[in-house]
Amino acid sequence: MYKRFVFLLSFFAVLQVEQLFAQSSYQAMGQKALLDGDFNSAVSHLEKAVAADSTNVNALYMLGYSYYHAENYKNAVAAFTKVIAVRPNETSAYYYRGKAKSNIANYTANIANSEREKLLVSSIRDFSRAIALSGGEDPKFYQNRAIAYHDYGVLKAQKIPRLYDKVKSLEALKSCILDFQKVLEMSPGRKDIITRLEEARSHLENVNNQ
Repeated sequence: MYKRFVFLLSFFAVLQVEQLFAQSSYQAMGQKALLDGDFNSAVSHLEKAVAADSTNVNALYMLGYSYYHAENYKNAVAAFTKVIAVRPNETSAYYYRGKAKSNIANYTANIANSEREKLLVSSIRDFSRAIALSGGEDPKFYQNRAIAYHDYGVLKAQKIPRLYDKVKSLEALKSCILDFQKVLEMSPGRKDIITRLEEARSHLENVNNQ
């Protein structure tokens, strides 16, 4: 009986080591593929690493990042949501989750306006959280929030029943302008931001005149 117990302990110890080795191996291969820019291969390896250990936050983060760059935005949102559940102060997880939501809203064919609105509002919240956690030092957070505000403002300006809301459209476009101005304060002379700022001001004026 004792020998059998020792055998079982040894068996489970070996099994655990093998599982840890497999997880480590998949994570290492996934990280290499990610660094090489082969995001589809990275996803394949990292999915196996996460399947071996769902508590491996580093593998989960790399998986979300790889999903994002493989343009699998829905799965990227799910992965970063899990990362945030474990690490609620992970600034870049909010940033990439916000970008993924924004991309779903803008690039999904035949998406309902109500769903697009929810995604844009949620992405704005994610960018705002990233800004708060970073101390407001990163211009790309403001830039992406400005874009989401702009898209939301334009969406709410459409005269479609249960969608059109002039007040919310104006508020969003004004917030967009403030964020673009913040980017220019941090990175003066950026022509791309100057162009986007002029576009936002033009949309604001058009909505004001509706």
